[in-house]
Amino acid sequence: MSDKSCGPVARAVLQQCLQARLQVKAAQENSDAEWVEVGRGMVIYVCFFKGATEDILPKMVSTLLHLRLCESESGRIVSALELPGSVLVVPQATLGGKAKGRAMQYHNNIGKEDGLRLYTAFVSLCQQEVAAAEVTLKHGTYGNRQVLKLDTNGPHTHLLDF
Repeated sequence: MSDKSCGPVARAVLQQCLQARLQVKAAQENSDAEWVEVGRGMVIYVCFFKGATEDILPKMVSTLLHLRLCESESGRIVSALELPGSVLVVPQATLGGKAKGRAMQYHNNIGKEDGLRLYTAFVSLCQQEVAAAEVTLKHGTYGNRQVLKLDTNGPHTHLLDF
């Protein structure tokens, strides 16, 4: 899915979920924390690397939303778009980390401004793709530390490089 000579430009992790709750804004002195919640479906963690452009986004969205990874009520494996279900998109810069000694380094990650631009475009394309399906799409806030609460009926975690 990527040009192997120069490495991937994006990475995604898919996690089947029964329910997920993501904090998108921390509590402030005069306001409570803000959360988004989804039901049964899938969580997509996404990270962009240096060299990523908007050209990769349509392929990422199509691949991620059409992969048959979710278990339907009948036990059949279907895509998130085939369920009446939910998708939660979480920006996850730590997917770009590499261990060096006992520390993680993130030198291959895209810059914050370009990452925000690509993440925003990625979420927008996901919203367009799920618009015709019985799917709820929620997303996290790029550049913020976010608290995630996740219930799953098994790991069912998949890593994809683009």
